[in-house]
Amino acid sequence: MDINQADIEKFVYRTERMYKRWSDLLHGSVSLSPSKAEVLPQALMELGSASQTLQLATEELCQQNQELTEARNLLEIERQRYKDLFDFAPDAYLVTGLDGKIQDANRACSQVFGISQQNLTGKLIINFVKLDDRHKLRCQIAKLSKMEKVGEIIICCQKRDGGFFNAALTATSICNGQGKVTGLRWLIRDITEQRRVESTQQSCNLDLSKNRPLHKYCRREVVPLGNDIIWYVNSGIVKLSSLCEAGTEILLGLVGEGMVFGASLTGQQIYQVTAISDVELVPVMQTEIGASPALSHVILPKIKQRLQQTEYFLAIAGRLKVEDRFWNLLQYLKQDFSENTPIGTRINIRFTHEELASACCTTRVTITRLVQCFQQKGLISFDSRRHIIIHDAM
Repeated sequence: MDINQADIEKFVYRTERMYKRWSDLLHGSVSLSPSKAEVLPQALMELGSASQTLQLATEELCQQNQELTEARNLLEIERQRYKDLFDFAPDAYLVTGLDGKIQDANRACSQVFGISQQNLTGKLIINFVKLDDRHKLRCQIAKLSKMEKVGEIIICCQKRDGGFFNAALTATSICNGQGKVTGLRWLIRDITEQRRVESTQQSCNLDLSKNRPLHKYCRREVVPLGNDIIWYVNSGIVKLSSLCEAGTEILLGLVGEGMVFGASLTGQQIYQVTAISDVELVPVMQTEIGASPALSHVILPKIKQRLQQTEYFLAIAGRLKVEDRFWNLLQYLKQDFSENTPIGTRINIRFTHEELASACCTTRVTITRLVQCFQQKGLISFDSRRHIIIHDAM
């Protein structure tokens, strides 16, 4: 039961009046009959003790009430802070019951659907979903009601003005103290622009080999670079290499189907591109990339892929043991340039021992010895065309 300040002050006033009357009686300010004079002092002393105890209880009650008021104020401040975090979050959040009826929604949610927060409350979330996707949302609600783990779903939502947008919905269950599901929290992200970019990238991927000349090179043939061209590998594999002062070839990278290379992507003065297999290359002019944001979206991830490969080669070169360098090179080739066979993973590129030695920063003799060692251990073998087949992890 709540005790307000007025009640406490009234109780304190009555206690003080009782204490004053007791004090007057004790000091003889009120006349008494002779028959009560003997027992009165003791009775007054007991009454005084009780009164003092009551005063102490009153003071303690006042202190507790003040502490409760302060705690309630702090809780209200915290509640308001979390309410503000909810309301001003950049993503759309809403809370529903198990029936899908919206209980609370933030400002971003209001903007996404084009309807005020007050008008969202009480509406069914399913009313904002396109008819074709409503079954998917009902299944999500049913799973969440049973506390089943669910992932993100992609559905088409409808705004108040009738417009549609693609949305990614993530939901979690709200449970009470007994662990029973009482409601659902929803995060709604508008991914319309993301889908548009992905669609543009896919269409550009298909168009890279269209409406552009196709250059074909045979195995072991050197590919001319050109200063203002980014080459896209439509099929096959090329080797990127350089030469050190002693004239030894240094392997810089391997570029397979769907990857890019070009003179502008290297700082090496001596840079050579050699076809490891028959290849088809598509030239893309740098001016064209600069003028087309959609084309840039396609090319930039492919340049990132080349940078990641370069880092992998550096990590291989940094290993102390040649055996580790060679095995990690095989694992990289297994990951990016291989196919599964009944007896293991077949590396699609047929390397010479000299090329493997260049990639591992060692000599051809050492690679020959390691190949024999790995064969004896049953880690690798060769097919009839001398392609390496990896059997097991080291």
